[in-house]
Amino acid sequence: MTGKRLTGAVLGRLRLVSQRLVPAPVVPTVGQLADVQSAIAGTVRWMTALQAQDLPAALWAVGTRVPGAGLSDVRAALDSGAVVRSWPMRGTLHLVAPEDLGWMLELTAERLTKGVASRHRELGITWADIEKCRDIALDHLAGGAAAGRQELFRIFQAAGQPTQGQRGIHILGTLCRHGWLVLGPLPGNEQLFAAFDDWIRVSRRLERREGVAEFALRYFRSHGPATVRDFAWWTQIPLREARAAFEDVKDQLVELEFKGASYWLSPEAGALLDGGVPGSRSVLLLPGFDEFLLGYQDRSVVLAVEHANRIVPGGNGVFKKTLVAGGEVTGTWAREGTGPGAGVVPEPFDGARPLGATARSAFNRAAGRYLAFLQS
Repeated sequence: MTGKRLTGAVLGRLRLVSQRLVPAPVVPTVGQLADVQSAIAGTVRWMTALQAQDLPAALWAVGTRVPGAGLSDVRAALDSGAVVRSWPMRGTLHLVAPEDLGWMLELTAERLTKGVASRHRELGITWADIEKCRDIALDHLAGGAAAGRQELFRIFQAAGQPTQGQRGIHILGTLCRHGWLVLGPLPGNEQLFAAFDDWIRVSRRLERREGVAEFALRYFRSHGPATVRDFAWWTQIPLREARAAFEDVKDQLVELEFKGASYWLSPEAGALLDGGVPGSRSVLLLPGFDEFLLGYQDRSVVLAVEHANRIVPGGNGVFKKTLVAGGEVTGTWAREGTGPGAGVVPEPFDGARPLGATARSAFNRAAGRYLAFLQS
C-alpha cells in the first residue's frame, strides 16, 4: 500500500493509534472493558511489552494509555500480579502480561546470557554461583514470601556470595531471566522479588518458531507501522530468524511503503488512511523511555535526527520525557514543583517558537491529565 499522503507525521499518528495513545476504533477502550484494572492489564497485554527500568516513567506509560486510570490503579496492578515487571528482552526491565513472560524468556534468555558472559567473568560470577544463589533465594522465598534487593543481597553475602560492584544485581537479573525469580509486590517505593512459580500461576508455553511469530504479530499490531528490522532490534532476536517467523504472520498485516522501506501494521490501523488518521492536533506528554520512541531501531520517522541529542543527551542511554504533537516529537517537558502547586513546563526544540493558542490549550489538557494521574 502506497500513498502520496504518507509522511513521517502520518506514520507517527498511526503509531499513536496502534499504541493506544489516541482514541480510535481499533482496540477496545476502557469503557468496553469491565473495569480500570482490566483495562490496565489488557493494555499491557496489547502492547506486548513496555520498557520499565524507570518505574515512575513506566507507571505513567501505562496511565497515559488508559483514560481514567490513576497512579494508584497502575501500582495496584503490579502489586496484585495482574501486570509483571522483569527482564524479558534486551537486558532491560519491561512490563508484560504474566502469562507471556515465560515464553518470552525462553526465546531471549540464552542470547542475553551469552551477551553478559564477559561481564560475568569480570565480576567473578560462575554458573555454579548462579545455581547456589538460586537455591538460597528460592528457599528464602518459599511459601509465597517476597523480599527486597538488599534483603536478598544480605543472604547471598552470608552464604559467601559477594554482591558489591554490580555483582548482586547481575545475579538477580540472571535469576529473573531464567524464570526462577520475578519482581512481585509493590508495597512502597521498592518492588520486591518473589519466586516465579509462586507469583505467576499460569504460564503459556510456545514452540520457538511459534513464539517468534506471535511476538512479531503482536509487535506490529501494537507498534506498527514498523519494519522487520525494528522488530528484530526490539526483541534482539536474530534478523534471519525474525524474518523467517514473520513470513508466518505477514498475511495478517498490511504493508506501507515509505522512503523505500516496508512498514507493517494491523489492517484496522491501516484502514484509517482511507478516512483520515486521528491525532493531527493531539499533544501528548510521554514519559522517558516510552515505547512511542524507544520501540523502534529507526526513530527518525517521528524524531528529526538533528534533535536526537535533545532526547538522549550525549547518547547516554537516558531518554528524556517527550512532547509529541501531531505524531511527531517536537520537544521535551518537565514537571515543576510538588503537591497541589506542581506544574508542567513545555520545552520545545525551537525555543523561539512558543506553542500557539490551540497547541497550548491541548498541552494544558495533557498536563492536567498527568497531574491528575499522580494524585489519583
